[in-house]
Amino acid sequence: MSADAPVRVVLADDHPMYRYGVAAVLASEPRVELVGEAQSGRELLALVERTGPDVVVTDLRMPDLDGIAVTRELGMTNPDLPVLVLTMHDDDESVFGAMRAGARGYLLKGADADELIATIRTVAAGGTAFGPSVARRIVGFYLESTSRFAQGAFPELTTREREVLDLLAAGRRNSAIAATLGLSDKTVRNHLSAILTKLQVSDRSAAIVRAREAGLGRER
Repeated sequence: MSADAPVRVVLADDHPMYRYGVAAVLASEPRVELVGEAQSGRELLALVERTGPDVVVTDLRMPDLDGIAVTRELGMTNPDLPVLVLTMHDDDESVFGAMRAGARGYLLKGADADELIATIRTVAAGGTAFGPSVARRIVGFYLESTSRFAQGAFPELTTREREVLDLLAAGRRNSAIAATLGLSDKTVRNHLSAILTKLQVSDRSAAIVRAREAGLGRER
């Protein structure tokens, strides 16, 4: 596809009126050319084979083959063809199922015309794009996963030692750690000594590096 050529798009959705509305939006945009429409997953696969589009825009819930299955199939047969999911579903199963299948973009059906066109052009150029609510869900999932990973790190440490290490990784000095946890400075020093021994590191700087790599100290 040359830089000046319109992005050739195929559209799949089993609701004719919604498909008509999207087609009207695409028809009003000179940088995009709608080259075919499908109302089921298998029809979409045949349409892709026949038209050779630059971007596939598909719903998730369709007869005979859903959007995730279509995306996965296209990833095997046309790995360079970007798929943009355009759907009303924003639950984790739908969002992450589409991403795992290889979708390059994910928009909800409430997106306006400008956002739809911009997203199509982004994925056509090799980028990825997700609507704001979907992006927040992805970030939230990442942060939750990071937190779970951090909570499972360093099982050799006691709960109090992990608390001390977490504060240490956040850049706290011994006196601040003591004040936060209600401990004496001597007790904090003893905990730090035990932490260094258990982590098999030589000094607090090395302990901080290990802790931050495991996700500790990030929320303080």
